[in-house]
Amino acid sequence: MRNIIFIAPPAAGKGTISDVLVKNYNYEHISTGDLLREEIKSGSDLGKELDKIISQGKLVNDEFMINLMENKINSLESNKPFILDGFPRTLEQAKKLDEMLVTNKITNNIVVYLSISLEEALKRVMGRVICPKCKRSYNINNEGLKPKVDNLCDDCKIELEHRSDDNAETFKTRFQSYQENTSPIINYYEDKGLLITIDAMSGLDNMTISILNEAKND
Repeated sequence: MRNIIFIAPPAAGKGTISDVLVKNYNYEHISTGDLLREEIKSGSDLGKELDKIISQGKLVNDEFMINLMENKINSLESNKPFILDGFPRTLEQAKKLDEMLVTNKITNNIVVYLSISLEEALKRVMGRVICPKCKRSYNINNEGLKPKVDNLCDDCKIELEHRSDDNAETFKTRFQSYQENTSPIINYYEDKGLLITIDAMSGLDNMTISILNEAKND
């Protein structure tokens, strides 16, 4: 299977699709959001500064994100496919990622752009909850994504949480900032012939099938 680099606005469904790929196709899910939240939860000075930035809906600077991702990529298991979720988010990050992958001789990659409107994304995000332990995503506004027992993770049986940055005002800022920063990235990967665009409003099953068809090795 090919490695997948997701480019998608918040709430486009990449976390849910990643769960399917991890459980059924042996992917490793690398979420920069999870890595950042772990740092925040640690209570470090850096974590406090990150919390302030993220709670305002702003992007963390390139230098920190590049270092964070470089450390992770250098520690990956060989021959195990991975998903990048949340990186790159700027053109500089995309170029640095290319350098990291070349250095580590990782060439079997595709870039998947999930297209979604602000209105649909906002509707989704207001119902989103996650498991604080395994990071599995659910949505209380979507019958197919609700937990089996209200407010409990199906796997860990612990209480689900709303993310602190999941509110309408902050989300709109995050979404618009993401779109502005990722427009050059979309063009960059399109020019390299790596970009695959998928309608994020086509339904989870259709999205997953489309991605798997592209990710399978020839």
